[in-house]
Amino acid sequence: MEKRSRMHVSAIQMASGPDHDRNLRTATSLIEQAVQSGADLVALPETFDYRGDLKDLSPIAHELPGPAVEPLINVAAKHRIWLLAGSVHEANPDGGRPFNTSVLIGPEGQIKARYRKLHLFDITIGDRSVTESAKYTPGSEVVTTDVEGWTAALSICYDIRFPELYRAFSDKGTNLVFVPSSFTAQTGAAHWEILLRARAIENQCFVIAPGQAGIGAGGIATYGNSMIVAPWGEVLARASQEEEAVISAEIEPAMLDSASEKLPVLRHRRRDVIR
Repeated sequence: MEKRSRMHVSAIQMASGPDHDRNLRTATSLIEQAVQSGADLVALPETFDYRGDLKDLSPIAHELPGPAVEPLINVAAKHRIWLLAGSVHEANPDGGRPFNTSVLIGPEGQIKARYRKLHLFDITIGDRSVTESAKYTPGSEVVTTDVEGWTAALSICYDIRFPELYRAFSDKGTNLVFVPSSFTAQTGAAHWEILLRARAIENQCFVIAPGQAGIGAGGIATYGNSMIVAPWGEVLARASQEEEAVISAEIEPAMLDSASEKLPVLRHRRRDVIR
């Protein structure tokens, strides 16, 4: 594997709605803003392509790359950047419910990795409910890939509550994790920062977590607060709760080395006892 290089990374916070074309224009504009700031890697939030109240998402789902990812392929190739299409609605080739799919695009405009959300969010918040299992088919693969010598892992939103997934990433040598999200305001205020920092600290990796702001599907407010977190748990960059924004930070291998030298916890794991 190539030596890891220092990278300028950006997380984009959006307030996507039901208008696909408007969402894509907004995403493209914010990507351009990130590029102007010097970004080598840009990440969009979960369901940046559509956030509305359709009970059946099949009509807006497409085989990849489709109308949501194809324009981003062109943008990535134009600017020679890595670009995470946080998640899009991918048609199910078996004809079932669509997948909630994260797509990582390389600087030559190629799809480098695809991850279908494993853990689906079914919850009641006050008088409102979210039932992702009624709209999506869950994925079945843990996905990592190489990004300029970094081992990057793909996850989505609710996945952050399942530490065994991030341990599986760690077992694959992961040092950079994506968590594109549309976290609810209520659960976000209670747990979002804690979970992101915990996953970064316990696995000694960078976490890039672009989120949705504003009112989402079902009239449920989302938390925003997109973050980039370092392996020692420092929040390197953070957005507000309400506004669309681009946040950026420099990530470098020395920060990984520093965390592991201070606390070599990954080497101290008792895999002979705990598997």
